[in-house]
Amino acid sequence: MCVRPHATSLEEAKVRPDLELIMKILFILACMMLSSSVFANCVTNARGESVCGNGQTAGGYNPNTGNAWKAQKNQNDVTTTQTSKGGEAKTKNGKGVYKSPSGKTCYRSANSQGCN
Repeated sequence: MCVRPHATSLEEAKVRPDLELIMKILFILACMMLSSSVFANCVTNARGESVCGNGQTAGGYNPNTGNAWKAQKNQNDVTTTQTSKGGEAKTKNGKGVYKSPSGKTCYRSANSQGCN
């Protein structure tokens, strides 16, 4: 249905705002469909944490601790995880380094683990 740019009757003036609203909604829906984060798979696990991810990025929230986190995997399969309280971990194949918000660094390797 096409509407002339300038409404000439009261009926056309009522239809025009509805079409503009519909076009805005369609534009927003199209943007959401093109956004990769819309296709994230979200679940609530047994501990009550909400976890979302799409294979390369993930995020979640633990309502028991109030801590949110996000993780992103780079091209070398190293996963960097950041928490809302300032902690950061870099992991690969079960090994990694964690830096706490207070500056304490902990590690885990194939043969040992510890903090300094």
